[in-house]
Amino acid sequence: MAVQPDAVLKLSLAAAVLLAGAGVGYYFGIFLPAQAIHETLDTGTRRQVESTDRTADLERARVAEEQRREAAQQRYQACMGTADTTYRARWTSGCRIQHERQQAAYEDCADDLFSTREGCARKFPVEPEHGCALPVQISGRLVSDRDAARAQCLGELQGGVPVLAPTPLDTGASG
Repeated sequence: MAVQPDAVLKLSLAAAVLLAGAGVGYYFGIFLPAQAIHETLDTGTRRQVESTDRTADLERARVAEEQRREAAQQRYQACMGTADTTYRARWTSGCRIQHERQQAAYEDCADDLFSTREGCARKFPVEPEHGCALPVQISGRLVSDRDAARAQCLGELQGGVPVLAPTPLDTGASG
């Protein structure tokens, strides 16, 4: 009987070695390569997601920069429009004031008994209320104020300098 327990022991050891070998073979032949494939896929997926996120971030930054530029351009156009509108309004106001002064001087002359209307018209010409020629001092100041407002608009566009409101028209008349 000694032979038979020996044979069972040998068969048991052979089966154990075979099972151990199968386990080691499965581990190294199937499990580790599958795990490496999963890790590679996970890494690839992670990189793809990161790349997509970076691309989306760059696109958002580009769109934000484009919107910022468009908004700055619109502010600049509005500022330039305000500068030109203010210039025209101040010029028209100066023409109106000048017209009223010339009209008053003409009326004073025409009310004089020793003056004729034609003589008063030559002596005190009345320019139209719109589109007149203002004195050089006033027109120069209006043009320089407009140019300063335009420069402020350009400064805001280039560097974010706030725009200051133009000053009201001062024609030098003290009332």
